[in-house]
Amino acid sequence: MTGPLSGVRVVEVGSIGPGPFCAMLLADLGADVLRLDRVDGAALVGPNADFRTELLHRGRRSVAVDLKHPAGAEVVLDLVERADALIEGFRPGVAERLGIGPDICLDRNPALVYGRMTGFGQDGPLAQAVGHDLNYVALSGTLSLIGRRGQPPTPPLSLIGDFAGGGSLLAFGILAALLERQRSGRGQVVDAAMVEGAALLSTAFFGYTQTGAWSRERGTNLVDSGAPFYDVYETADGKWLSVAALEQRFYDDLVDLLGVADPPDREDSSTWPRLRELFAAAIRTRTRDEWAKLAERRSSCVAPVLDTDEAPRHPHNVARGSFVERDGLVQPAPAPKFSRTPAALGRRPPVPGEHTAEALRDWGVAAERVEQWRRSGAIAGEGVACTD
Repeated sequence: MTGPLSGVRVVEVGSIGPGPFCAMLLADLGADVLRLDRVDGAALVGPNADFRTELLHRGRRSVAVDLKHPAGAEVVLDLVERADALIEGFRPGVAERLGIGPDICLDRNPALVYGRMTGFGQDGPLAQAVGHDLNYVALSGTLSLIGRRGQPPTPPLSLIGDFAGGGSLLAFGILAALLERQRSGRGQVVDAAMVEGAALLSTAFFGYTQTGAWSRERGTNLVDSGAPFYDVYETADGKWLSVAALEQRFYDDLVDLLGVADPPDREDSSTWPRLRELFAAAIRTRTRDEWAKLAERRSSCVAPVLDTDEAPRHPHNVARGSFVERDGLVQPAPAPKFSRTPAALGRRPPVPGEHTAEALRDWGVAAERVEQWRRSGAIAGEGVACTD
């Protein structure tokens, strides 16, 4: 493994969404991450294409463990003794009932960083409530800010709750705890809640709404599609062009690029509907790529809206190596870039249990113990029956 986290060992208790994204970020930067998958998904009948396309699972190996088996917890705790961090995304109390909660894990390894990922957090009135990304973003106050004027709040994919406010926040917390451990020698629990992560992402806007710098009516502000000079417009070929000319000098260049004569005063928001009509009419006269070409080497803050097939082929993204292809799947490359310890794309997404024997051996688990767990049914997967 390469990258700045090379040598860091992480146990990931398999989950969906933010937990895998957190683990992917750490693995992308070089951490040795073991994903613990369910035994009923273990690779006993050959590779499964669905698992191979789970890009959030890239960069790590899979060990199949039955956490409900009497010996399942011992498998996890054995790995915990050798790990720097653990990631779990159970509802509060479940890890404790399974025998792998933070108290017992930190007892086995006092230097462990125990990362917990939930929607509502480990305590509070909603700690045991069910929910998904959209619910957490809604409760955070962030969803109320997103959408066009006169329209309902717009679900922002799973980007704000699961990935930015969830997985990224947990990865940040784990790294901060690992850094603190260098001073104290002690591990700790990181409680990452998506409600709080989503709210944190909106910190600036919480301030703006309270000081009157931001209208609580969606779609009426500078960067929420309210301003005509910060929006997307349809082009002649039915594609889209993004316009983000906030500063006056960029705005002047945009007006010149579009050939809009005598535009109304942009500082007067009452003129924005008319200005939007002028921009829309001008942009519909050319194709998206024609506008992008004309905007080259100008200061118009204009960019084409690319889809997921087009973005990897854009010359800038190609030059930067922003996307990579592995096993026929194009995907964002590990980021950010490091000058001395570059990150690199690691293993392809594993089939559950694909590396059970190999990974346990590499982590220093005795072969006799692996065989004992295999015979009891606590683990499954490729290689675990090799002693029969």
